[in-house]
Amino acid sequence: MPGKYTIPRLDFGSDLVATLFEIERLRADIGTGDTPYDTYVELHRLFDFVMSVVSARIEGNHTTVYEAIERTDSQSDPQREITNIAAAVRFIDELDAHTPLTHALVRELHQRVVADLVREGDPTPGAYRDVEVGIVESDHRPPSWVTVHAEMSALLDFANEDRPLHEQMLQIAIAHHRFVWIHPFRNGNGRVSRLFTYAMLRKTVFATRGYSALNPTAVFGNDRDSYISALEAADDLSDVGTIAWAEYFVTGIRDDIARLVDLQQHAFVIDQVVAPALDGLRRDGLVSSQEHDALRIALERGVIKSGDLEDVVPGSPSYRSRFIRGLRERHFLQQAEEGPRFYRLSLARGPIALRLIRRLDVLGYLPRMLADD
Repeated sequence: MPGKYTIPRLDFGSDLVATLFEIERLRADIGTGDTPYDTYVELHRLFDFVMSVVSARIEGNHTTVYEAIERTDSQSDPQREITNIAAAVRFIDELDAHTPLTHALVRELHQRVVADLVREGDPTPGAYRDVEVGIVESDHRPPSWVTVHAEMSALLDFANEDRPLHEQMLQIAIAHHRFVWIHPFRNGNGRVSRLFTYAMLRKTVFATRGYSALNPTAVFGNDRDSYISALEAADDLSDVGTIAWAEYFVTGIRDDIARLVDLQQHAFVIDQVVAPALDGLRRDGLVSSQEHDALRIALERGVIKSGDLEDVVPGSPSYRSRFIRGLRERHFLQQAEEGPRFYRLSLARGPIALRLIRRLDVLGYLPRMLADD
């Protein structure tokens, strides 16, 4: 049997190699767009929250994406599971992209994911399992708990290796499978494995790209059964099975990178994503024509101040201030980082966020798992 952490030899004419070349071509376009940084960050946060819903859905959580966004302050177990995952993603985003992947980091992610949960909790948050476990509806028997720490050490050594660009996607695909194969925790392995993979993407392929790193959960959420089947194909640790899993993984990543590049083009964001959402709000009477025009200016400029709205909101500065305050109170606008009198669209929460999810679904950006939401 080949080594557990050996990169398989590939047929140069295979579909997998062709897909890897496509990823490298697309990767060169990351960071070259003109979407305002704050706008992109908001879209990134919204997408990550939706992916938190998907990650929980894979584990059997039936909360819809709309329920999750509207009930972020709920203390229900299903909602807490989603907010835990979203908070763990933000925790990863705050790390230096070059932070090594360590036992401490993996256990920290686990502790954050299962914190205060009942159905999807763990009796030992942040600790590797000390019992034998099985995987429901799977023939794979994870290694004994006695070897978990050693198995994870080998995985982390592999995940932290400096690999040439053309091997990095294969490295990440293999690491994701081996994490699930080891099953280091009693519960929460799937959720932590997807976060671990996100951290690897930031550390390797997108190390210098900041918020441009994509959340790979979209790949796994397109079809849960296909995801599980692709993972199981690699459980024998053979080259054939590992390549089959890698083909599934990298094809999904390629499609997501293409969408990521689109979202960095401001014209695309305006014309295809946010503007249609604003038009829908006006059409349904949730904003007035004047409010719609003001929000459209914020969309096109990225950041606005009161004077920027003078043409569409005539009158005194105090009147425009009250107008802006009303939009902020209804979560259409929020204060920008530039200062207390600068504002930008609120895209990751509030009424616009709900319409953006519909647009992203129409554009094919959301996993099929959310189709019935």
